[in-house]
Amino acid sequence: MFKPKVFLAEFIGTFALVFVVVAAVIVSGAGGGPVANALAAGFALTALTAIFGHISGGHFNPAVTFAMALNGRVKWLEALFYWIAQFVGAILAALLLNYFVTTLGGSMDGAASLGALTNPGSATVPTRMMAMGFEAVLTFLLVSAYLQTVMLNKADGGWVYGATYAFAVLAGGLFTGASLNPARTFAVAIFAGATHSITDPFLYVVYFIGPLFGATLAVLAYNYFNGIMDLEDDEEEEEETEAVEAKSAE
Repeated sequence: MFKPKVFLAEFIGTFALVFVVVAAVIVSGAGGGPVANALAAGFALTALTAIFGHISGGHFNPAVTFAMALNGRVKWLEALFYWIAQFVGAILAALLLNYFVTTLGGSMDGAASLGALTNPGSATVPTRMMAMGFEAVLTFLLVSAYLQTVMLNKADGGWVYGATYAFAVLAGGLFTGASLNPARTFAVAIFAGATHSITDPFLYVVYFIGPLFGATLAVLAYNYFNGIMDLEDDEEEEEETEAVEAKSAE
């Protein structure tokens, strides 16, 4: 079911997140440094989750939406509208940044989702498969943070989500560019064809399949851990009920 407010919130949120993250990567390449890049990404996600989280859930990432649909919190038809909003928002952000950068005589090549494991000049099939695993691991952590905090409406959810994104970007930037977000990768690849073309099948293997696989593992982990906690809670309630009944019988 199409919900205009949800669509608009995800569109604006993803646009803003991709705009900030990609701009930070460009600044990082000009001497800003990986720490500044990670902090910009983390703070942006924290702020946007606080702003739009109560409207759309604050996904801003197709992998997070995939996890929510897989977990039954979002219907698959609704997820489709989430994805449209996210990809359109990301592409518009990349388009605008490309305009700014090319006006200054630069290019978007340095903003592509690339690292030592996926650099076209040195990457091999084995390194790209390792990159897919790297993206899966980091996305697992990111989506787990979302499921265990933001989705459960915990007070510190936005900060945990943003902090996880920050340390994931810091840890994975050198290896894969730490995208963890198919919309971000695809949008920039449209305008950075010299380094990462949208016709390259490994772009989808590493930066689509990797994050979606990581999101799937995060859902399985969430269901397992919360299933255990629910079982323990039920057992405690049964024990308390039995104790009350035994005391009443006396």
